[in-house]
Amino acid sequence: MSAPESLSGTALAVFRLNGQFLSVAERLARPAGLTATWWQVLGAVLREPLPVAGVARAMGITRQSVQRVADLLVERGLARYVPNPAHRRAKLLTPTEEGRAAIERIAPGHAEFAARLSEALGGEKGFAEVREALERLSKALDAVGPPDG
Repeated sequence: MSAPESLSGTALAVFRLNGQFLSVAERLARPAGLTATWWQVLGAVLREPLPVAGVARAMGITRQSVQRVADLLVERGLARYVPNPAHRRAKLLTPTEEGRAAIERIAPGHAEFAARLSEALGGEKGFAEVREALERLSKALDAVGPPDG
């Protein structure tokens, strides 16, 4: 298979995988009153508050997209903005207790689904191999950079 064919096939597989993960995430998040995107943004700030730009970098999406979701989370009482000692204008996003509780409600379904998927992949070793391959692909894309044009 040629390099262009390999790139196309890999991209199509990743696009399909992205859609599958989004569908799974929507189903897992729905009973907690969240969307997959809300869960993703809240998850990014669970360990430590981050500026919206930091969340966007971690997720690989635009700052504007994260800003819209962050504002919705704040409006609904699932997150709040706190002062950023490193940057006066770029406030930090952090989950509220209600936001943390919503994430915790997802945990049982997430754990059950993870166990089933792990089994389908041949256990922890198979799961690790898949994750490592995806991380390798991501690092290679970073190293190559965007196409010229």
